[in-house]
Amino acid sequence: MLSINIGPLAIPTQLALVYLGLFCAWLTGWWLGRKRQANPEAALFNILLIGVLAARIGFVSSYAELYASNWLTALDIRDGGFQPLAGMLAGLVAAIWYFWRKPLLRMPLATGLTVGVLVSGMGLAVLHAMQQGQKMPELALRDISGAPVNLHDYLDQPVVINLWATWCPPCRREMPALQQAQQQNPDIHFLFVNQGESQQQVEQFFRQQNIQLDNALLDSGARVGQAVSSLSLPTTLFYDASGNLQNTHLGELSSASLQHALRKIQPSNHKD
Repeated sequence: MLSINIGPLAIPTQLALVYLGLFCAWLTGWWLGRKRQANPEAALFNILLIGVLAARIGFVSSYAELYASNWLTALDIRDGGFQPLAGMLAGLVAAIWYFWRKPLLRMPLATGLTVGVLVSGMGLAVLHAMQQGQKMPELALRDISGAPVNLHDYLDQPVVINLWATWCPPCRREMPALQQAQQQNPDIHFLFVNQGESQQQVEQFFRQQNIQLDNALLDSGARVGQAVSSLSLPTTLFYDASGNLQNTHLGELSSASLQHALRKIQPSNHKD
């Protein structure tokens, strides 16, 4: 399951597990600290904020050349670009500072953090194990000219499947980055699988936006999204040449977050 749907809102499962861990950390800390009047809520959120900022700075620093032309895009965290190790180290330093300066918070804060990390960590580990076992769905679609194709026809090399629609603003914004990546990575198949729209709508969109893509496919019944348990757009799936799912990204991709994801499926002679 790539996303959790609450009415019209689709939340990435990974993000939902982080929220669950934060809630468990807050609840545990509040429960243990209430008798001492030592609520660690502010400390928990400050530690989280410091960790998120450090994780973002670490990621942006790693791909500084891709942000150089417009540094304001480094503030747009919607691309999901974070360096987890940098965030964990910064969070640990912040936690140690609170343990040293706030003795009353030590027990509820330490216990809350431990519970939150365990809940999120175990959930993410299970989700990762489930995703790693997923195979590319074997579905028959049609290309932009109406000819039948099967997704498995592309498994002679790694495959990126981008689920999108013309009415989806983040899909439209990320399209130039995907178009550039397709041109720069001929050893990876990029499949642009439109969800639920007609051939005429897709062709008109490409003409209006002056976009030229190889492997633009039509999925009028949105069967690919259903097969991978994601009704959220855009969704991007990264498969190795054997059809094993290696990575997923729900939401808008930037050039940096796309390049980061491609590292997991690039042939060994092309990896950095």
